[in-house]
Amino acid sequence: MAIRIYKPTTPGRRQTSVDTFSDIIKKAPERKLIRIKRKTGGRNFSGRITVRHHGGGAKQYYRLIDYKRDRFDLPATVEAIEYDPNRRARIALVKYEDGDKRYIIAPVDLKIGDKVVSSKGQLEVKPGNRMPIEFIPLGLMIYEIEITPGKGGQLVRTAGTAAKLMAVEGDKATIKMPSSEVRLVSKKSLATIGQVSNPDAMNVRIGKAGRKRHMGIKPTVRGKAMNPVDHPHGGGEGVQPIGLKGPKTLWGKKALGVKTRKRTKYSNKFIISRRKKRSR
Repeated sequence: MAIRIYKPTTPGRRQTSVDTFSDIIKKAPERKLIRIKRKTGGRNFSGRITVRHHGGGAKQYYRLIDYKRDRFDLPATVEAIEYDPNRRARIALVKYEDGDKRYIIAPVDLKIGDKVVSSKGQLEVKPGNRMPIEFIPLGLMIYEIEITPGKGGQLVRTAGTAAKLMAVEGDKATIKMPSSEVRLVSKKSLATIGQVSNPDAMNVRIGKAGRKRHMGIKPTVRGKAMNPVDHPHGGGEGVQPIGLKGPKTLWGKKALGVKTRKRTKYSNKFIISRRKKRSR
């Protein structure tokens, strides 16, 4: 992926950079692998807004991604690398020998004509191949990791991310997540070798409010810019601090830095060390 930086001809252009999509081969999606994506505007079944700042946006089709890769020991040929509006990573259209086509999340350096295989046994170590963690050499970068064997990849799926396989002991494997968290997963869980494609996605600067609206994200108003009746941070003459011991949400709950994970979460015992807090 390459990033284009515009000349500052207008205030919006001054802060804007865009993806050139130079790695995209095919623009139109496979018709059998798309579904209509209905918009809710952040509203639930009764019409109330339960998620703020959602609404509008460009029309999108949802691409059906094969997270399970359950056609084992059957080579698939990469036919195209495509853009997916629902995620920042690229997706690859693969075709099996019997003519079946599926979308998978593409790793870095995957090219048209490459063969990718998914298996419950040992495979050649190359980007795109998928196998149980117990057969993957230690120290390799992996992504699209299963939490429960057979359920499909749930961990490490966003653009540019990869986990590192640290150790395999007993029936568990130790992996280091992109967040620096170290956790245990079953050694029978499937994982894909490589790093998720489009690592430069994090460097794209939106630049102006209009592009956010195209994404379906509406403006966010600061609480301290509101009246006291509308937000706990509201009120005051001119520019005022929030006037509370700590920041709160619109509904008065503590925000920013508050732990929301349940102490009794069933998977706590699988986390060896938590992610480190990033300094700003």
